[in-house]
Amino acid sequence: MAEQRARVRPTDPAALLATWFGSGLLPVAPGSWASLAALPCAALLVWLGGALLLLAAGAALFVIGMWAADAYMNAVQVHDPPAIVIDEVVGQWLTLALLPLDPLVYALGFVLFRVLDVLKPWPANFIDRAVTGGFGVMLDDLVAGAYAGGAVWLVVPWLP
Repeated sequence: MAEQRARVRPTDPAALLATWFGSGLLPVAPGSWASLAALPCAALLVWLGGALLLLAAGAALFVIGMWAADAYMNAVQVHDPPAIVIDEVVGQWLTLALLPLDPLVYALGFVLFRVLDVLKPWPANFIDRAVTGGFGVMLDDLVAGAYAGGAVWLVVPWLP
C-alpha cells in the first residue's frame, strides 16, 4: 500500500479530495474516520442552509468524488483502495440530510451508516461488484446512506 501511495502526490487536488484531506490515509478504519470527519461538515452546512444545502453539497461532492476517485485509482492502479473515502463523506451526508440537527441523531446516523456501508445490503453489494470506476465507488455508499438515513428517520420520533 505504501508503494501505491508513493505514486500519488499528497498535495494533488484529486488525492486530497479522494482521501478527504488525508483521513483515508489513517492506518485503521479509514472509512470510519472519514465518516466522523463528515459530521461537523454536515452540521455546519445544515446550520448555514438547512437540508437543501447539505443535499446540494452532497450532490456536488458526488460528482467531484467520481473524478477524484478515478484519478486516485488511476494513480495507484488499484480499484477502490481503502484510502478513497470521499464516498463515505457523501454517504454520511445523505444519511444526515433529512434528519434533525441533534447530536444523538447524528451519532445514530454515524453508527448505522458505518454498519450498512460495511454490510452493503442489496443493491449496494451488487453495485460494489458490478459498477466500475469512480461512479461505482461513489454509488454503493449512496445506497448505504439512503438506507441509514431512512432507518434513522423512522426511529427519530421515539428518541428522547
